[in-house]
Formats: sequence, structure tokens, C-alpha cells
Amino acid sequence: MSEENIQPTIDAVVTLREVTKDNLGQILRLKVKPDQEQFVANNAISIAQAHFEEKAWFRAIYADETPVGFVMLYIDPASSEYFLWRFMVDGRYQGMRFGDRAMKLLIEHVRSLPGATELMVSYVPGEGSPEPFYTGFGFVPTGEVDDGENIMLLNLANTMPA
Repeated sequence: MSEENIQPTIDAVVTLREVTKDNLGQILRLKVKPDQEQFVANNAISIAQAHFEEKAWFRAIYADETPVGFVMLYIDPASSEYFLWRFMVDGRYQGMRFGDRAMKLLIEHVRSLPGATELMVSYVPGEGSPEPFYTGFGFVPTGEVDDGENIMLLNLANTMPA
């Protein structure tokens, strides 16, 4: 049985791991649900963009030994700018709280970076958008819109929700 066929359980340990030549194929096959596709670029586009942006930081989201998602940050310690560029959990693994645990790990990672006081994210508005997910972590709307995407901000000094 290949690792891809091992289904993680809801209590799996969630980690953020480097995308390597060994797991790239698995990460590229991860997909959100069809009705969510307008909200996030596919992982192939994200990884290609990351390779041409020196301030990109990206990781696979794992539940135990199964890749279940992908995350990418824009990190600029010189200006203390931290932006959640991409966040996705494969449709097969949504509802298992892997995204929640990955987001907590991601926020803790950003908190550990030089001068990090806030984390920003943008999302495409619409029915089924990730806005409620981000709001649950304390992100608040800034009122700004960039290229049709609403901007939200998380004050990293705030405590995280349980």
C-alpha cells in the first residue's frame, strides 16, 4: 500500500514540511473542492510563482504521513511584511480540522520571525469564500481591496482562539 492510500484520521499530527522532489507529485495532485477553485490558485501555479519570488516561503501540510494541503507566505523581514499568499486543504481532507491546526502552526511560525507584528491575507469574496475561516483565527477586514480581493489583518499580539 502506498503512502498516498493511507487515510489520516481526525487525530493525526499536523506538520508543515518542505516540498521536495520526493513529494512534489503528491502536492501537485492536491485539489480543493470544485466550488472552491475560484478562491485559490492550484499548487502548480503557486510553486512556480514561489520559485520566482525570493521572499516566498511554502510548505506542504501533512496529517501524519499524508500530504493534505499547501501553504505559502510572502516574507519580508526588512519591512516586517508578512502575507499569507496561499492556503489550501484538499477537498478529501476538509472538515477534519487539519486546516485549523495548520493555520495555528503557520501563525506561530510567523510570530517567530523578525519584527512580525501582523499577518495579512486576502481572499476573493463570494459564496463559499474562506473569509469565515480567517475570521475564526482573529483576522479582521481592513476595508482595503487589492485586485478584487479583500484584505484582512491579524494582530499577532492577540491570543489565538482555542
